[in-house]
Amino acid sequence: MGTFDGILSGLSVAFSVQGMLFVLIGVFAGTFIGMMPGLGPISAIAIMIPLTYNMEPTVALVLMAGVYYGAVFGGSTSSILLNAPGISGTVATAFDGYPMAQNGQAGKALAIAAISSFAGGTVSVVLLMLFAPLLASVAIVFGPPEYFALMLLGLTAIASLSDGSTIKALISAVLGLMFVTIGMDSQTGTTRFTFNNSNLLEGIDFLVIALGLFAIAEICNLIVNRKKTIKNQGNIGSLKLSKQDFKDMSGPMTRQSFLGFILGVLPGAGATIASFIGYITEKKIAKRPEEFGKGAVKGISAPETANNAATSGAFVPLLSLGIPGSGTTAVLLGALLVLNVPPGPLLIEEQPDLFWGVIISMYIGNVFLLILNLPLIPYIAKVLLIPRPMLISLVIMFSMIGVYSISFSTFDLYLLLAFGVIGYLMKLYNFPAAPLILAFILGGMMEESFRQAMTIANDDLTVFFTRPIALSMLIVALLSFLVPIIRQKKTTSA
Repeated sequence: MGTFDGILSGLSVAFSVQGMLFVLIGVFAGTFIGMMPGLGPISAIAIMIPLTYNMEPTVALVLMAGVYYGAVFGGSTSSILLNAPGISGTVATAFDGYPMAQNGQAGKALAIAAISSFAGGTVSVVLLMLFAPLLASVAIVFGPPEYFALMLLGLTAIASLSDGSTIKALISAVLGLMFVTIGMDSQTGTTRFTFNNSNLLEGIDFLVIALGLFAIAEICNLIVNRKKTIKNQGNIGSLKLSKQDFKDMSGPMTRQSFLGFILGVLPGAGATIASFIGYITEKKIAKRPEEFGKGAVKGISAPETANNAATSGAFVPLLSLGIPGSGTTAVLLGALLVLNVPPGPLLIEEQPDLFWGVIISMYIGNVFLLILNLPLIPYIAKVLLIPRPMLISLVIMFSMIGVYSISFSTFDLYLLLAFGVIGYLMKLYNFPAAPLILAFILGGMMEESFRQAMTIANDDLTVFFTRPIALSMLIVALLSFLVPIIRQKKTTSA
């Protein structure tokens, strides 16, 4: 069956009454799951696997896919309103979304996030329809040397996430690299920095750090400054976006739709890395980078476009190669196997209804998400009108529920509080939290990729310079590191 015939087959599945109903249920459930700090789509999809056991595989996957990208879409809400990321892919959204909400423009911030998410999801679905088989072959080309170069390129952008002091940003990044080494080594099985505590054998979960450094740290700040009134606390602001806002959004939405999709296609990258790289890219090329971190329109639009584009892109390696690109797609892979649908290169030919049906349903789901979310923004934003003592209690409760639901370990709750104190101290002494988060995300993958590359090449470092893609990214990483230093020296000498 050709691509055109496959798309027609997918249209018949996605636009059926049953298909549209389950898309609606999936995105609606996913949106509210994403809004809850720490309660990501992984748990929801895992719960749905036994519930969808007797369902038709196409409908079951459409439902679970809806939960996935619905959660990414809705995760920005708690990031913007409470500085408590709903899922890991929306951490970068909080950098500018929360300051904009504090400035009395919560409605505007949520509208920017909704429109950018729709743009990223829609463009990526079109790209998925056009290039899915081709991109599957490209994803195979990426080996450990290429992944190491990509992670290193991401780390060179740490200086862009600083609030002025590059030294403080580097210190934060070193802390992130230290935290990621805690736990059992996946290759040798030896324990590292666990201090004979069995609770640390599996390392520290990303959400424990993210919620601690952002949500709990902000709660500590509110408690310490409880007598200080917050300006525009109850002012939600207008949802209307000006022509200048749309102009500011157009560039990030265009660029990050493509970049986010490409990063989503790469197994292991996912929405979290895509959102950070999208944010960093826009800050680097911005004419006024000093506006980022203070409520910049581009600072919300870029990560929201990138993470939603990456979500759709992650279905390329999942369906075409059977390779999960993130924790959520790993659970989806398990769901496919339970439904007796072996993913791989033959899936497009043998089950075109399923492959193209899921892809077409994503476009319908993005339309549903926009229709659902835009009218609800005025009501969602009213969470800011909740009295501060009650709001503090709710954020702590949801953060603790989210963390506990990951591992069912009370030790993680203590870690959450510890990182909350660390986050508050970092805020107090102007150490940026973003470099720590980025280093924690990239550090583990970078170490693993480097060691795998060394194993494959028999400890020959030239493997990174003899592969064109890896060499190109290393050159870009070097330039990304040197150019800001050269600029700073020129500015100082002038």
